[in-house]
Amino acid sequence: MPLFLSDTLSATRKVVPDGPIKLYVCGVTPYDTTHLGHAFTFVQFDTLVRALRWLRPDREVSYVQNVTDIDDSILMRARKLGVDWRTLGDEQTALYRADMRALNVAEPTHLVRATSAMPTILHIITTLVERQAAYVVEGGSVFFRVRSVPTYGELSKLPRERMLEIASRQDDSDVDDPRKEDRLDFALWKGWSGRADEPCWDSPWGRGRPGWHVECSALCYQYLGAQLSIHGGGADLVFPHHECEIAQSETATHVRPLAHVWSHVAMVRMDGEKMSKSLGNMVFLRELLLRYSADAIRVYLLGHHYRQVWEWSPAELDSAASLAQRLTLAAAEPDNADSHAVEAFRAALEDDLNTPQAIDVLTAVSGKPLRELGAVLGLTFAT
Repeated sequence: MPLFLSDTLSATRKVVPDGPIKLYVCGVTPYDTTHLGHAFTFVQFDTLVRALRWLRPDREVSYVQNVTDIDDSILMRARKLGVDWRTLGDEQTALYRADMRALNVAEPTHLVRATSAMPTILHIITTLVERQAAYVVEGGSVFFRVRSVPTYGELSKLPRERMLEIASRQDDSDVDDPRKEDRLDFALWKGWSGRADEPCWDSPWGRGRPGWHVECSALCYQYLGAQLSIHGGGADLVFPHHECEIAQSETATHVRPLAHVWSHVAMVRMDGEKMSKSLGNMVFLRELLLRYSADAIRVYLLGHHYRQVWEWSPAELDSAASLAQRLTLAAAEPDNADSHAVEAFRAALEDDLNTPQAIDVLTAVSGKPLRELGAVLGLTFAT
């Protein structure tokens, strides 16, 4: 059976295409990491990679995840803390990687910083300017011309007014920049402000730094080529980030679609609001790991389908911890597996990565079969 995943662009379930699997997932901006919302996203994609390798062992899986080590958000936080932006990024990236290891999240094939792709970023922007899909303004900034892409908005399916509303709430909002032709046009390159604490690089348009969206387009192209099997991230990235990625990547490469499947993980909520750094309503993973095992947290997270919006609940985490403990005890018992258990587990994963159903299957097996199936969900059954 093929593996089906929900595709945001087509609003249907699609089969993961044949051939080598090229997966790109938008990673963290390294400040205030790692909260439970981050963990939900990256545990889900870690499980997807494990499932792909178990279901299709003959197919190569290349998984690229970025670290947004330069953008307005990290510069603002560094200034607030009075530290260098590189120091903040290095410290928070190290914490993020340690948190992921503690949660038994495997490293991607490539975990890469946005600033490592500067030549590719400049190449993409130069191509877009040459194709008149981007324009240079006073001060050395470069904006993407949204009206050059008739399909802009196809991913988010939002009306223009809603797009502008969301864009205006971004840390790097420039919807009212008078230099732009259209309020929806977005920055590819930001001319240097002259501030000593703001990094800058040379470019054909003057010193400056890249816009957020083009960083991911560059890393996708540099590591995986012009077309991906799956592009993933949190659901809050659909607009503007992923919408803008599609526009600039497909215009620069003349390859469409950028991704065969757009996979988005739902938001974790706390007190009725999305758990996020900007709102400050966060439960930090490292604090949970002081009280709960990695298996308990993974069972808690994977007990929610990746497309399901859910509310943080300490009581539910306690229940998941109890289940994880029962599974650990069962993993040490003699081998026992219903004749249909493996097929039921496989069917759950092929059905849009239905991890809650897969966990249900685990409760019916023990011993080696449980250890082998549990490993696909990243469970270690450590005592």
